[in-house]
Amino acid sequence: MANRHNLAMERTGQWVFSQEVPTDVIVEVGEASFSLHKFMLVAKSNLIRKLILDSKEADLTRINLSGIPGGAEIFEKSAKFCYGVNFEITVHNVAALRCAAEYLQMTDVYCDNNLAGRTEDFLSQVALTSLSGALVVLKSCEDLLPMADDLRIVQKCVEIASAKACVEANFPSRSPPNWWTEELTILEINFFSKIITSMKTRGAKGLTLASAIITYTERSLRDLVRDHSGGNGNRIRSTEYSDTDLRSRQRGLLESIVSLLPPEKSAFPVNFLCCLLRTAIFLKADAKCKTELEKRVSAILEHATVDDLLVLSFTYDGERLFDLESVRKIISGFAEKEKNVAVFNAGDLKEVCSTAMQRIAKTVDAYLGEIATYGELSISKFNGIANLVPKAARKVDDDLYRAIDIYLKAHPNLDEIEREKVCSVMDPLKLSYEARVHASQNKRLPVQIVLHALYYDQLMLRSGADEDDQKTPDAGSTRNQLQADVSLAKENEALRTELLKMKMYIQDIQRPQGTTSKAVSTSTSANASASASTSRKPKFFSSMSKTLGKLNPFKHGSKDTLNLDEGMPDLTKPRRRRFSIS
Repeated sequence: MANRHNLAMERTGQWVFSQEVPTDVIVEVGEASFSLHKFMLVAKSNLIRKLILDSKEADLTRINLSGIPGGAEIFEKSAKFCYGVNFEITVHNVAALRCAAEYLQMTDVYCDNNLAGRTEDFLSQVALTSLSGALVVLKSCEDLLPMADDLRIVQKCVEIASAKACVEANFPSRSPPNWWTEELTILEINFFSKIITSMKTRGAKGLTLASAIITYTERSLRDLVRDHSGGNGNRIRSTEYSDTDLRSRQRGLLESIVSLLPPEKSAFPVNFLCCLLRTAIFLKADAKCKTELEKRVSAILEHATVDDLLVLSFTYDGERLFDLESVRKIISGFAEKEKNVAVFNAGDLKEVCSTAMQRIAKTVDAYLGEIATYGELSISKFNGIANLVPKAARKVDDDLYRAIDIYLKAHPNLDEIEREKVCSVMDPLKLSYEARVHASQNKRLPVQIVLHALYYDQLMLRSGADEDDQKTPDAGSTRNQLQADVSLAKENEALRTELLKMKMYIQDIQRPQGTTSKAVSTSTSANASASASTSRKPKFFSSMSKTLGKLNPFKHGSKDTLNLDEGMPDLTKPRRRRFSIS
């Protein structure tokens, strides 16, 4: 403090002590003190005159002016003005000098050609004649509120800056054409919002406003909004943003930026909106902010790429899944809009889908393939996203099959039922020939899907149809036929198991009879028993084969298996037959 006091006294002495008149008052501004002359200050400042006159002390020797705008530096310049010492007025200090002149009551009403009038002339004739000058003055007003606002300095700067920005947007005066958007980035969000709002009232186009907002956002939220999906060098970890105060400031800044977005949905690229939404999720912005961004992404989802959706799904370090709910809402919103359009046009979404919906279907399937490798992705979430796309939007299900295969490979511990649930989102009849060949040899798929693939190719070969030249069979009837054949295959497998058990049971019955029989009977009766035994066994199994032949569901091309068990002979107790011995 002593050093600052001495420094201030030394600076003041350079232009005060040359008067050869002893100083009679010390002005304190914060930690700085200025030894000055009362009569020089009173000549220009009505405030100091009032303080001296209203003082209860006979001879006031100390005056505290710590509340002056701009602090000690600006007071020193104001004091120089009182002494008639030359100093430079610039765009950086003119606003502070104007506020200090108002604080010290150094107006033209008190004294002609005073400090207030000199600063007003500089503002109108120099500082506010260019966009850059107006923005620098506006920037300096951030520490001068509310006085700068009361003196209409902020309003003048905003009006001049917005008007010149609109002119530059339409008729650039320098290169690059969007140089003016970089100039706006020096402002805090409250002044930036004032300029954007003023540009809206002047009729600025949505793309013009979007250009300024994008540049400002990328500067003010540099580490958060920048796309980190492309490399590892700039990735940030969540621990770097554990400061709650920093998060709170960034959250408020983001919410203010989102509130400034122009109504035109197509004014912003989808990648920028996805980065904004990822930042909103990360900073835990309010629901209104996130909903607005989700609606904007959904409106232009057809222009999104897989990387855009992945930006929403992973943490900044790319190590784990971050959020799938927003992706689900975005896809669902677009699908709902397509459905409403189809209903409005008296169409049916199940019959035909727009080109945009078909493009999104490819994007979603590729997106599922990217996130399928993560162990924390549940079946319900995987299927939930896949089912958001209408079935008719996929001409072929090859991309979806690839995603399913990746998911099954990344989750090897799924049982048969769970694998069937994963595959339920896919239509095996809509696979290409190459995909069906792969599916028929894929051990990760459930048996039902493999049978579908095999049966479809067999059906095509049997009908002699060429899938490249002729129309494929009706999908509905073929699907029903496949379901019936799968059910029949399972019943045949169960019947084969029962027959094997029965064969083993009969052998167990016959084995004790052969080993415990005593040699009491004659050789003739032994031969008769052997003859009867050898003749009984073929008779029984020939009878069984005839019975099973009657039950063959494919004998006359029928697939009906409802009465498969009717007429089944009782195999546990074979009927006794008489055998003649010749």
